[in-house]
Amino acid sequence: MNTTMTALDIFQLQSALRSGQTTLTALVQTLTAHIDADDRAEVWIHRVPVTQLLERAKTLESIAAEAGDSVYEQLPLFGVPFAVKDNFDVAGMPTTAACPAFAYTPKENAHVVQLLLDSGAILMGKTNLDQFATGLVGVRSPYGAVRNAHDPAYVSGGSSSGSAVAVARGYVSFALGTDTAGSGRVPAGFNGIVGLKPSLGLFSSRGVVPACRTLDCSSIFAGDVLQAWQVAQVIAAYDPLDPASVAVQALAVQRRARRVAVPRHCEFFGDAQAQTAYIKTLEALQSDPLVTVEPIDFDVFAEAAALLYQGPWVAERRAAVGKFFTTHADDVHQVVRGILQSAASFDAVDTFNARYRLAELTRTAQQLLAGVDVLVVPTAPCMPTIDAVLANPVELNSQLGYYTNFVNLMNMCALAVPAERRADGLPAGITLIGPA
Repeated sequence: MNTTMTALDIFQLQSALRSGQTTLTALVQTLTAHIDADDRAEVWIHRVPVTQLLERAKTLESIAAEAGDSVYEQLPLFGVPFAVKDNFDVAGMPTTAACPAFAYTPKENAHVVQLLLDSGAILMGKTNLDQFATGLVGVRSPYGAVRNAHDPAYVSGGSSSGSAVAVARGYVSFALGTDTAGSGRVPAGFNGIVGLKPSLGLFSSRGVVPACRTLDCSSIFAGDVLQAWQVAQVIAAYDPLDPASVAVQALAVQRRARRVAVPRHCEFFGDAQAQTAYIKTLEALQSDPLVTVEPIDFDVFAEAAALLYQGPWVAERRAAVGKFFTTHADDVHQVVRGILQSAASFDAVDTFNARYRLAELTRTAQQLLAGVDVLVVPTAPCMPTIDAVLANPVELNSQLGYYTNFVNLMNMCALAVPAERRADGLPAGITLIGPA
């Protein structure tokens, strides 16, 4: 974790602001200089101009001057810099979903973006992504492949690539992504940060470009779990204008992860370093006398995961881009275009049969997990280089979803956290998965 990222810890930052060690104006100036000097332009699609950032800082400083320390109760994310994936609407700023021909300029903020601004956070900009949030690699964008925060030869993960790297490189304290197949988890694992993916409907999707409407979740990237939790408490709000929104009375700890299920046999697709890192993490978990580890059959989860791209849910991605794809197919990234075109191979009968099979798999999974608190899996089975993905874009991307694709289909929630590092020094992660 770099020192800038540490300094942007939400709680440490607010402590420094409260004590007068820094000001919001100084923070904006420092972050702008850091981003400019860091040579990672591909992270961003749109940055908020410095003049607007300084105006926002001065506005918040004026509020604090009147409210005093109570400002941190009134505005729980007071002064905290953040970024959003460029499939979230920000009023007056183009939304591209990483497809320039698709771009439009909304008049209103996405619901979750508005909640964050209302809580005192400072938006730094909108980040790059795999086009139309279709990919787990971070290279399917005309704005450039987003390089891994720790080694630029490796993928950053996707589709929320820019958001994860923005946090890991210390540009922002947290960032919003989206997650349909693992886009809020794989980038967290590859960049050594936390990725929080809620159950369906906990965070509003209004004002977010859809990928698969029935599976989409907004997600949070942060430096650690407590910071992600702080952000979650702000945006976990019922939205009556979002038909998928779910009312939750209060966020609270439901259970302790004392009984842990793990796959009896894990797949790493030949990545020995990923396998070794996971084994070391598992050994550390097993050494905790308060934790019981129970191996379970993973086949049911793997079969469900395969349904996402090998089944009719691909057609839902095609539906999400609507008439645009019909008239602008040539403007869509070649790999993404191929995925969307494959939707034509599925019909309504396939859809119903797949849904029936998913229901069976989900019930079996619930039975497997009935006696445990959480399922723990590697966040990703392997970590490819950018060159490897460009040479073999579909197969390697598919491998990365092995431990993620089933989660939204089964309406589970997940928390991707850093684990034992690989022998080459690159991050590795595990994901804790639980019921909705």
